[in-house]
Order: sequence, then C-alpha cells, then structure tokens
Amino acid sequence: MFSFFRKKISEFLKNVKKKVEKKIKEEIKKIKKKIEYTKIKEEDVEEFLSKLEEDLINSDCSFSTTQKIIEDLRKNLIGKEVKKKEVEKYIKQKIRESLEEILNLKNDFFEKIEKSKKPLLILFFGFNGSGKTTTIAKLAYLLKKKYKVLLVAADTFRAGSIEQLKEHAKKINVDVFEKGYGVDPASVIYEAKKLNYDIILADTAGRSHTNKNLMEELRKIVRVNNPDIKILVLDSLTGSDVINQFKFFNEVAPIDYVIFTKVDVNEKGGNILSIAYEFKVPIAFLGVGQNYEDLEEFDKEKIIKNFIE
Repeated sequence: MFSFFRKKISEFLKNVKKKVEKKIKEEIKKIKKKIEYTKIKEEDVEEFLSKLEEDLINSDCSFSTTQKIIEDLRKNLIGKEVKKKEVEKYIKQKIRESLEEILNLKNDFFEKIEKSKKPLLILFFGFNGSGKTTTIAKLAYLLKKKYKVLLVAADTFRAGSIEQLKEHAKKINVDVFEKGYGVDPASVIYEAKKLNYDIILADTAGRSHTNKNLMEELRKIVRVNNPDIKILVLDSLTGSDVINQFKFFNEVAPIDYVIFTKVDVNEKGGNILSIAYEFKVPIAFLGVGQNYEDLEEFDKEKIIKNFIE
C-alpha cells in the first residue's frame, strides 16, 4: 500500500536534491570565478595607459599613431574578464595585436622585381645626410647576387657625390654610369636606361624643405623617366620629422617603399610605426650597420618584440 506515493515522493526528493546540488555547484563556480578572474576597470588601467601614451610619444610615435594604440587598448581591456595571474600576459597580447595591425603591410619588393620587365629603374630620394648613397650600395650588393646591376650617378649637384658612388661601386664590384657635374640628372638616367642591365639604381641629390629648384628637378626626373620603383630613404634618428619628410617627397613622387637607416643605433623606433600607420607604405629594408651586408629585409616581428619584450 502507498507504494505508488512512496515512489513519487522518492522521485520528487531526488529531483529536489539534483536541483539543489546543481544550484550549489553553480554558486561554487561563481565564487571560484570571482577568485580566479578579475574584471578590468577603467581606473585599473588609466595610469598605465597614460604612461604608455607618454612613452610612445617619447619614442617618436606620431600623435595619431599613439592614439590608435591607446584606443585599441581601451577597447580591448576595459570591461574584459581575465584570469588574475594572466593580466600582464593579456595586456601584452593586446598591445601586440595593435602593433601587428599597424605593421600589416605586404613587403612585395623582391616579388615586384622578379615580375617586372627589365631593365627595372629604381629611383632613390632622401634628405641630406639620410644615408641614401650608402643604402643604394647596400641594396646593389644584395641584388647583384641574382641580377646585373648598374648604379647611376644622378646627383650632379653635390660636390663629391659621384666620387662617393664610384667608390662604393668599386668595393662591391658593380658598374657606374655618370656624365659629370652640372648635367641634367633626368637625361643621365634616361641614357642609362638604354644600357644592357637588369636593374638600374639611380642616386639623386639630397633635398631639403627650402630648395625649390631641386624639388622641381626631381619632378622632372620622375616625369621623364617614369621609374618602376620609388624608394624614400629615411634616417631613423631624425625622430618624428620623418612624417614631414615623407609628405614632402610624396607630393612630388608617390613613394612605393621606405628604407630606414641607422636603426642599429636608434633606441626609439616609434617613427617606423608612424610611417607604416599614417601612410600605409611598406617598409622594405632596415639599415642596421656600416657594412654592405647590413641591410635587413623588414621583419615586423622584430619591431614588435623590441617594443613589448
């Protein structure tokens, strides 16, 4: 008798027990989560972000590049739940993601050379003292392993420039084409293009903001010779002024690639991020020493590691 009711009561109690146990387990999980995780609040990271902003600007990052990184971090940190012991790792990862997005520019320099018709004309620009001529020699040293390379002395303005290029050419065993000083550089390059070479690297006179005649001369060089690749050489030690330099040359001849020099003695490096972010132009190489071998193909991973490790 009453077996049916006993059975139903037993089933009811079992269900109650299961619900209670489930509720208890859920509460335990919540408690455990509170102990293991922390929700990042704005006040938790405000001092850090303020200091990071200051450090980025002091590292020659432009204002807009700095703001991009800081805003990325605000969005990816504030309100997020992170394991307490992994907060530092999480923040570094979010900084990495922001830098990766900035530097995510395809460096297709060698691919473009491989696919282009020959002769291929590469024209170099840069301010006085940027290391342009030495960089041309370094790139020639790299390219001559596979191609027949010619250096063109189209800096017919600065005294000693032709001798400097010829000295480099002698050391790396490549040919030089020159017509002397005072000659129209556009015509020098034009004649060089008729010669039997795979790649022509043309040096040009170092410019400055104030020399309008040299800038008009540069316009003519580009108009007459229609270079396949235009490279701007920037001195990494120049600081944030590289932004103005890029704008200056880009108005005359849209830049295809950038090469930064003296990176090995530059402790900052923020201007590399600025050029990549503000102009979306690939950085092809970094000059990292005095020897001809010291021209490294750009590796964004090295730049990122220098910032966060």
